[in-house]
Formats: sequence, structure tokens, C-alpha cells
Amino acid sequence: MAKILIVDDSAFTRNLIRRILLQAGHEVVGTAANGAEAVEMYGNLKPDLMTLDYLMPDMNGEIVLDEVLGQDPRARVIMISGSGDNTIGERAVEMGAAMFIEKPDVQRHIVGAIDRVMHS
Repeated sequence: MAKILIVDDSAFTRNLIRRILLQAGHEVVGTAANGAEAVEMYGNLKPDLMTLDYLMPDMNGEIVLDEVLGQDPRARVIMISGSGDNTIGERAVEMGAAMFIEKPDVQRHIVGAIDRVMHS
């Protein structure tokens, strides 16, 4: 199973994703509440995969994605957003995210998305 870093400014969403991933047998190596924490934790923890919220107060997911891919061009990142803006997902994948999930669909799709990304 994968070692995963969860990044979201919402404690509720971090805990929800954490619970789902633990139930699926994954190891959650850390959780970050903002972009700066995410970049630092990614470098320190070297997770197999990172789930990354797009809308955060200090830096958005695109900036975090760019910085993480600068550290590790092979980083596996699943971008998550509840903005309802379809262009965010398209841009995230163009920038190097492995996949994009809308927040209302996270509960139903996160485990399958991680399995697809880890086995691609």
C-alpha cells in the first residue's frame, strides 16, 4: 500500500481523507494544513503520493504542485478542489498532477484514484 501525504486547509477534509485511506490499508505519513507545510513535509517525508487541495489561503495547489515537482519531477499528486471550476483540473493535469478529483466526489473516488495512479 502507498505512503500518502494529505494536504488540505480544512481539518474536516484532512480527517475524512485520512480515515478513508487508512480503512483502505494505506499509510498516511503526514497531513498538512497549508502549502508551505506541504512543500516542507513532502521533502522530509518523501511520500509515494500526495493528495493536494487546490484552494488554500497561503498558496494555491498550482504553486505547491510546481514546487513539489521541482523537488521531485516523478512526484505523484492527486489535486482536489471544490471550486466547481473545470479549468482547474485541466491546468493541474497539464502541470503534472496525476489526476484531479472534485471534492464532492472524494469519498467515492479517492481510493480508486490512488490505486490507478500507483499502478500507472
